[in-house]
Amino acid sequence: MECEPIEPASSRPKTRISLRIEENLAGIIIGILTLITFANVVVRYLTNFSFAFTEEFSIILMVMMTLLGSSSLMAKGGHLRIDYFVERVSEKYRLPVQIGGTIITAFTFFLLAVLSGRMAWDEFRYEVSSPGLGVPTWIYTIWMPVLFLAITGRAVGRIIRMRRGED
Repeated sequence: MECEPIEPASSRPKTRISLRIEENLAGIIIGILTLITFANVVVRYLTNFSFAFTEEFSIILMVMMTLLGSSSLMAKGGHLRIDYFVERVSEKYRLPVQIGGTIITAFTFFLLAVLSGRMAWDEFRYEVSSPGLGVPTWIYTIWMPVLFLAITGRAVGRIIRMRRGED
């Protein structure tokens, strides 16, 4: 397993939908998480009172940030992958094996999108609310299928670029 260094912005792949969308949203989420955490620490230090309810927001923001990062990395080809098998295959079959692996990845994220969409629908239909704030949980989980579909789309885009020899 090999981890490649992060490439500078000038070497981003040419994608139809800008990678800046995921990067900027992830940056905004990091900023919000920082503000929530800082406010919680300051208030706890000064008053011995805790904003425990912010934990729900923090968790979903961290999940969203992770999925946004995964979407961006999928387009850049930066996902961790096991090159052991690819390196053992003759040069003639390397590209088809890489494309096959990316197809499996795209299918997996598509399946996750479908299943998480069903979960969000069930939470909406059965009016499930969060334990801390009593907020409907579908408000948190509705973003999961959207972001899984974004990752699927980035994987499909990467497959297309690999087939064209651009990646």
